[in-house]
Amino acid sequence: MTDDRFEATYLIETPLDPAKVAEIMAGEQSSGTFTRVAGETDELRDRTRAVVTGVTELESVSEPSLPNAWLARKGVAGPWRRARVAISFPVANVGANLPTLASIVAGNLFDLGEVTGLRLDTIALPASFRRRFPLPQQGIAGTRTLTGVMEGPMVGSIIKPNVGLSAAETAELVTKLCEAGLDFIKDDEISADPAHAPLAERVPAVMAAVRRHADRTGKQVMVAFNITDETDAMRRHADLVAREEGTCIMASLNWCGFSAIETLRRSTDLALHGHRNGYGAFSRHPLLGMSFQAYQVLWRLAGVDHMHVHGLQGKFAQEDEEVVTSARDCVTPLTDGLDDRVLPAFSSGQWAGTAQPTWDAIGHSDLLFMAGGGILAHPGGPAAGVVSIRQGWAAVAEGVPLSEAARSQPELKQALDFFGTKAG
Repeated sequence: MTDDRFEATYLIETPLDPAKVAEIMAGEQSSGTFTRVAGETDELRDRTRAVVTGVTELESVSEPSLPNAWLARKGVAGPWRRARVAISFPVANVGANLPTLASIVAGNLFDLGEVTGLRLDTIALPASFRRRFPLPQQGIAGTRTLTGVMEGPMVGSIIKPNVGLSAAETAELVTKLCEAGLDFIKDDEISADPAHAPLAERVPAVMAAVRRHADRTGKQVMVAFNITDETDAMRRHADLVAREEGTCIMASLNWCGFSAIETLRRSTDLALHGHRNGYGAFSRHPLLGMSFQAYQVLWRLAGVDHMHVHGLQGKFAQEDEEVVTSARDCVTPLTDGLDDRVLPAFSSGQWAGTAQPTWDAIGHSDLLFMAGGGILAHPGGPAAGVVSIRQGWAAVAEGVPLSEAARSQPELKQALDFFGTKAG
């Protein structure tokens, strides 16, 4: 890969020659199509055309992954051939334009008549191109500084009930969560600016509770306010959070869109907690959509500081290996020489017992470890739930089995006894 080109890789399925389909993909997403058209000179083609850099054919299958009316009209049948395809694109075709970058590496490719499956696997960028986009304002190091947690995972929870609490009731719950010893508290993705707790009331009420806790203990808890909205409203919401001395905002990335998140990023230095709700629509079918590697590249170019990866042994559909690779993607710089790592946010069904598989899989604690029931439903109460998670992480970092550590740590023992019977 050179400074003037970036590369994307794909998994495709087609009854046609994969090499020819790869050339169609390259033409479709750059200067033209699979055949010469008026105005497509040699000079223009050399300057702007995408280039196929690799085609590796895989095992064929007997049934197509997705329906295709174009192939049906032509009477084309299987077998359906699968292949890995790599395509190199000119940087000059894009500029520092994130929506257009996404349109080029994905876009119409998903609708091509020649394929019965297409998935964007990876995106690789030259360093000079990466520098045209914003870096995280806070990232891992900044989030640690803001929360005061310089070692180990940052432990968080989610405000529950998801919706229905008034601003005053939310502040009362935040007070209890702060007292439980949390580092991080976030709104749920479906609670942004509801009539029963508008941000104009909720942010001042919650931050008053956070400040009282900080005055009393010296601990500044980070609260991720869900400011998902149209762009101008999000900027106003972020300004309100900053005025109230908050440190973090949250947005539902897929539904706000690249342009809105980029505009938000330019307007604030608050930590930007990127919630990926809806990502399953892009990822759950193995022959459609995009992998998390490609997905997180695009959103990191928008300037987010945290990204959700779900959790090991959690309640969602993803395999543990997908969660692990997603977390690794977040802490892998996109290019050499730049620290643009973002904080992986683990959630869904997490508790003290999932510290062990998480540590075993990723081998570090640069992460946000969020638990709802694992804290709030702990038989010893929320404070004991937080303690049990910290005890679990301390044990696995020291190489001590959780069962052994629990012999002298009652909060961890209670968690293992209670949640262990519900796991799996």
